[in-house]
Amino acid sequence: MKILAVDAATEACSVALYNDGEINSVFEVCPQQHSQKLLPFIDQVLVDSGLTLSQLDGIAYGQGPGSFTGVRIGVSVTQGLAFGADLPVSGVSNLAMMAQQAIEQHQAQSVVAAIDARMSEIYLACYQNMNGLAQLLDNEIVIKPELLQKDDFQIQNSMSVGTGWGTYNEQLSTCFNATSSIIELPDAKFMLALALDAFNKGAGVAAELAQPNYVRDEVSWKKLPGR
Repeated sequence: MKILAVDAATEACSVALYNDGEINSVFEVCPQQHSQKLLPFIDQVLVDSGLTLSQLDGIAYGQGPGSFTGVRIGVSVTQGLAFGADLPVSGVSNLAMMAQQAIEQHQAQSVVAAIDARMSEIYLACYQNMNGLAQLLDNEIVIKPELLQKDDFQIQNSMSVGTGWGTYNEQLSTCFNATSSIIELPDAKFMLALALDAFNKGAGVAAELAQPNYVRDEVSWKKLPGR
């Protein structure tokens, strides 16, 4: 299979292409530059792989959680490319991406992924290693770290990933006995295994059905004068 993966949901912008076992990828931490960086990165991995969009089997995208603007950029670019090339798409959680990296690079058996959600909250999810793939336990949530209760999570011998651990390490450490990792931001390269599994199971959908997953229900808005 030939799968393109794109992600712009956090401070990092990344693109990866799986070409029948060969992977070409680009990763850069570039806050607020995703709209300028993403398309050139896509062009780069296509050229490096010797492929055109029409030769792909599908496009995977980081569906969030993360920056509302970044998630929307990733989804919009995915839809535009998929419409033009008539390709199916598949969304992958940004929390799952980091858990997958911990599994692939560190053979983690369970992972606690946390992204700093601003507003004194974190996006949080727990995963287990299921035959080499990150499998979600329970649900992805957004929560204030001080509200976490140790008894709420049945996970042991885990590894920590994500920016949430850097910001709220003390609160998270009281709830999870997790081994620290250096994985802070999602990388599209580690979306590929999850996306391949989804496409192989026929889980790809039409471009118009690509959806962000903000996890946080409230929509970002600016308070009007006098309100």
